[in-house]
Amino acid sequence: MELAAEQIDIKKAAREFAEGEFKDRAKEFDEKEEFDQTLWKKACENGFVGTFIKEEYNGAGLGFLEHSLISEEFWRVDPGCGQAILSCTFGSEMVQAFGTEEQKKKYLPPLVSGDAIIGFGITEPDAGSDVTMIKTKAEKKGDIYVINGSKMFITNGCLADYMLVYALTHPEENKIHNRFSVILVETSTPGYEATKIHGKLGIRASNTAEVSLNNVEVPVENIVGHEKRGFYQLMDFFNKTRNHVAAQGVGVAQGALEMAISHVKKRKAFRGTLSQLQGIQFIIAEMATRVEAARGLYWRSAYLLDHGKLDPALISMAKWYAGDTAVWVVNQALQLHGGYGYIAEYDIQRFYRDAKIVEIYEGTKEVEKTIIGTELLK
Repeated sequence: MELAAEQIDIKKAAREFAEGEFKDRAKEFDEKEEFDQTLWKKACENGFVGTFIKEEYNGAGLGFLEHSLISEEFWRVDPGCGQAILSCTFGSEMVQAFGTEEQKKKYLPPLVSGDAIIGFGITEPDAGSDVTMIKTKAEKKGDIYVINGSKMFITNGCLADYMLVYALTHPEENKIHNRFSVILVETSTPGYEATKIHGKLGIRASNTAEVSLNNVEVPVENIVGHEKRGFYQLMDFFNKTRNHVAAQGVGVAQGALEMAISHVKKRKAFRGTLSQLQGIQFIIAEMATRVEAARGLYWRSAYLLDHGKLDPALISMAKWYAGDTAVWVVNQALQLHGGYGYIAEYDIQRFYRDAKIVEIYEGTKEVEKTIIGTELLK
């Protein structure tokens, strides 16, 4: 598969933006566990945020492949900065697919312009991979929902202007998958509280929070999609966003590969450079091959998605393999750096920490394998 000229231009522009804006500050953001939101604003101004949002809602009207290409290039330069910027539309996929026209017109344009951030509260302290185990309840009282519960590991929980909440609305339903709905909460609503989580292994520039919802009242018009369809909408949502995560994995792996190549070309040992040793060449060859294979998977899965040919197994293959590749490649890259890879002065140690999240969020590698197996054995 080859990219179109416009897609190549988008990829190149994203790379140039990231190299110009991230490199000098990535270490600082990682150490301080913070991010300069003016970089997010600048990314919005340059058209890198919300590219998949339709033109009628001020987006570029492009596809999920274009968004994934940007994700790869941002993560190639720095995963933390890439996540901090592109996660600001996480949840908009649900609004665009299932929201009312009024919701789309109100909530999508500010995400593109850099005037608002959206989040999605799914995971809870006692419910992660099994989303049917969530306990956050939204009780319908007349023309409002009253929401009570807590969410854990929520991206942009402290920064979001509005938060989608995956909640239990119909606990009486016999079919467990019909018990859930998705409701949009404006975070200025009384009862919404977010506490930043410190001490993460990686992507420290990105805001992650625990969210508490205490008698949060929202109008019934804030339901996104339909009551009792939340689980099914969530599965559709993940089939879109997992492509982005696959691209993140390829990006961090590509960045680590480039660091490793640069290092072994310069590092002298055994009367030459490391790059002259056949054993090192074998490692570099395998690293590069895995990265290309992972890239090909996410390109194909995103392309099919954009052309109305959803393939859950292929999407899960792309996400799982990209995560596996990211962790393996970055580990090899750090090993090739030797002792230098173990100190903060070298970026490879940060990439080593950042890579692991790709195997965890938006479906662990075990969940992805389960989906692949289930789809193939139908």
